Amino acid sequence: MDWEQLLSLKRHGDSRKRLRKEQDETRLGFEVDYDRIIFSSAFRSLQDKTQVIPLSKTDFVHTRLTHSLEVSVVGRSLGRSAGKKLLEKHPHLKEVHRYRFNDFGAIVAAAALAHDIGNPPFGHSGEKAIGEYFKTGMGQQYQSVLSQKEYQDIIDFEGNANGFKLLTESREGVDGGLRLSFATLGAFMKYPKESLPKKPTKQVSEKKFGFFQSEKKAFIEVAEELGLRQTRTGNDISFSRHPLTFLVEAADDICYTIIDFEDGINLGLIPEDFALEYLIKLVKDRINTKKYNSLAYKEDRLSYLRALAINTLINDAIEIFVDNEETILKGTFDVPLLGLSSYKAQIEDIISLSAKEIYQSQEVIEKEIAGYKIISDILDVYTGALIRKKEGKASNYDVLLIKTLPDFYQRTEVSNYVILLNTCCYVASLSDSAAVHIHNKIMGKQL
Repeated sequence: MDWEQLLSLKRHGDSRKRLRKEQDETRLGFEVDYDRIIFSSAFRSLQDKTQVIPLSKTDFVHTRLTHSLEVSVVGRSLGRSAGKKLLEKHPHLKEVHRYRFNDFGAIVAAAALAHDIGNPPFGHSGEKAIGEYFKTGMGQQYQSVLSQKEYQDIIDFEGNANGFKLLTESREGVDGGLRLSFATLGAFMKYPKESLPKKPTKQVSEKKFGFFQSEKKAFIEVAEELGLRQTRTGNDISFSRHPLTFLVEAADDICYTIIDFEDGINLGLIPEDFALEYLIKLVKDRINTKKYNSLAYKEDRLSYLRALAINTLINDAIEIFVDNEETILKGTFDVPLLGLSSYKAQIEDIISLSAKEIYQSQEVIEKEIAGYKIISDILDVYTGALIRKKEGKASNYDVLLIKTLPDFYQRTEVSNYVILLNTCCYVASLSDSAAVHIHNKIMGKQL
């Protein structure tokens, strides 16, 4: 892979190449990507989607929206720092093609902003709830009308694949979705493979999948334009990651490691003294003890340690990225950057404590159980109604139900796969509160 191709400004439908040296410096194409994402309805819905604590009523617990904004900020710093070093190493990118270090920051920031855009309500349990409905619930009945890969798409419903769908899916009058640059789409593509084959692997890029069968053509177009190395051919395709994907992943890893931990402290799930000790271990080489001891309030102490920890991990991730640039460009590097961190032990300690005290807390478990029921019930009524309408067997109740869906999701003149996948994507688009509201309506609990 080479950087000039990887930094492609091409967008869906372009008939000619977009050159960096012809860009308007006041509003670069990569910055346009950021704007298009942040103004999209899919991004706005993240304001009421769970990051850690479902349906939290506190104002300091992160939602998917605040998490995505923070990941984007960290991603921008990672991209700019990496870009500065890469331009020093590959001066032709700057001297001939006019790329700037801010370009790298803009690409990573935009991809990081969108990294959770396809995630369902109720956190990661929302993905599992959609899949379980079709794997072990009433949705099993549809397996016979789907191909193996189509069925795998929905029983392993994946927020990353749904995100790629949202960013690229054409609608009537809107060709190519948000029409982001291929460089940004490439950086977004965390798992550049389809849902099958599925097998145990240590390769981070193959642990999940990144596109549904409905977006396979679009995915291949982006991968080929960027020159991603194809790692599997024939009926089962996969590619190596775009190098900047590692920075997007690092930004996400840094934020959820530190900030989920911070939420747990603020919620009282982790005692302050115990938690601060963990953070101090991470930043002990950089901490200004005099400044820290002068902070009288918990919020200020926590804020100081959080900022120091994030900065420490950013610098560490950049060093790892630059040191491994050659193997990354060859497509043979396939571990998270923080997996090679000199602070790996401290990171693992924090994640282990978060898993025990936050992710497995009674409050989280109880709300995830409710989320499973809500998602299953919504899927059941809508998939049943839409399939029966396609078969000409819809009841009056089915017709009424379908009218409550947005127009795009009411279509039944398409394949069973498209109907079922679109219904999954509709449920995934709902905020936590919207899912609860719709469930109350269809269950007759609210007029």
